[in-house]
Amino acid sequence: MTIRVLLADDQTLLRSAFRVLVDSEPDMEVVAEAADGAQAVALARSTRPDVVLMDIRMPGTDGLAATRMISAEPELAAVHVVMLTTFEVDEYVVQSLRAGASGFLGKGAEPEELLNAIRIAAAGEALLSPVATKGLIATFLAQGAGAGEGADPAVSPERLDALTVREREVLVLVAGGHSNDEIAERLQVSPLTVKTHVNRAMAKLGARDRAQLVVIAYESGLVRPRVE
Repeated sequence: MTIRVLLADDQTLLRSAFRVLVDSEPDMEVVAEAADGAQAVALARSTRPDVVLMDIRMPGTDGLAATRMISAEPELAAVHVVMLTTFEVDEYVVQSLRAGASGFLGKGAEPEELLNAIRIAAAGEALLSPVATKGLIATFLAQGAGAGEGADPAVSPERLDALTVREREVLVLVAGGHSNDEIAERLQVSPLTVKTHVNRAMAKLGARDRAQLVVIAYESGLVRPRVE
């Protein structure tokens, strides 16, 4: 299956570089390019890409607002957004995740990292670039909890009551940045079983993907941030 990619960045040269890189892969293709957030939303509606590479800072409608609009439309539920940041510690990272982004990646990432990010997002996995460790995301969520535009007031401990004990256990490990294979090894079950628990947790909590499970785990208090 070919992964369909939408590029959203106000820098034409950067979009061109991304297009050459993505189109060079046999399993990917760029289906459209947007120069601002409003155009990105319109093109997401018309082309239904698998992944949107979305710059945070763009004129007019920025990437954060565009991501929120895409995530709010049920018919675009299969569209996964990866935010592109100039700095890994961007002040908008936590808001991006709350808005529905599957993860974020620094613009200085190596080509292979970017391509891998697209594949991870297309598969519905949460994406954290190598520099953006699980401790970093925890810190952002702790600093932004309950504050700022895009915060989710509905994330309360009671929201987790629908989960089974095993699903809670898996959710904690997902929030810790562990893959299905790593979780399976820890719990001594098959990766398929872990995937089933993750999918059930996503359905019960109304999460679009693993990144949203991470947000819910921290904001509900199930997992506490560790600042090193």
